[in-house]
Amino acid sequence: MKTLSAALQSHLDDGTTTLACCWKISRSDGVALGFTDHDRALSFDGIAFEPESGFAASEIRAGSDLAVDAQDATGVLTSDRITETDILDGRWDNAAVELWRVNWADTSQRVLLRRGAVGQIRRGRMAFVAEVRSLAHVLGQTVGRTFQAGCDAALGDARCGIDLENAIYKGAGIVTDLLRDRAFMASGLSGFEAGWFTSGTLTWTSGAIAGRIIEVLSHGLADTIATLTLLEAPVRAIAEGDSFVARAGCDKRIATCSAKFANTANFRGFPNIPGQDAVLRYASQDGGHEGNVL
Repeated sequence: MKTLSAALQSHLDDGTTTLACCWKISRSDGVALGFTDHDRALSFDGIAFEPESGFAASEIRAGSDLAVDAQDATGVLTSDRITETDILDGRWDNAAVELWRVNWADTSQRVLLRRGAVGQIRRGRMAFVAEVRSLAHVLGQTVGRTFQAGCDAALGDARCGIDLENAIYKGAGIVTDLLRDRAFMASGLSGFEAGWFTSGTLTWTSGAIAGRIIEVLSHGLADTIATLTLLEAPVRAIAEGDSFVARAGCDKRIATCSAKFANTANFRGFPNIPGQDAVLRYASQDGGHEGNVL
């Protein structure tokens, strides 16, 4: 049940309405954008809603069960704030969406129709279709701890307790030579042994991909030059001179937690839990039934 303001209800009861749809999209990188299907710019809550941006919406589908309701927002790449590169780069993935019904003659008269998040994005040559999922999609996500041999905490979070801002665990570097689209040589990391940043993260601080965080696949060191290979090739090309901050990685094993971080007390895995090899093993008299890896 939507609660309408007295002014908006009076406008609806009048019979002749001046209504428009407005979309507020808050991306994960902190950028908030506004779009409207009206023919002139609208503004409220500190957001400017761009007119004639090519946005159009399908009907809103909603059910009384816990199924994920969805709505399609179709957009032509006519707004200079909607770029194919940003879509490919994942900047629109899981962006928070608010759909408003607004009286364009008086934007104080408005009602929030629904909240959701951007799901699957289908791209064409000149247009895209973004699925807007309802908040029910959060109920389908796994919540809680996982019983496994490896640690299920994220390195640096409250459960782990490691301060990744400590100079021991992070270093600033500059790209000196490109090897492939996701591999490069860098200076500034000579104080860290090879493999220190493997499975860690790399945050770009300059260049075309500034602000993006990418996982490090491998880290090598020859003399004073480090070689880094990223898990994925960035959509925007890496260039010589781009700067970044690399943070240590963890392979989630208790041996690494002890030797590299001296943090065994906060290890969140179960290293002695029997594995599938123990579960599937047939009965015999040769021992080896202590739950250890065979």
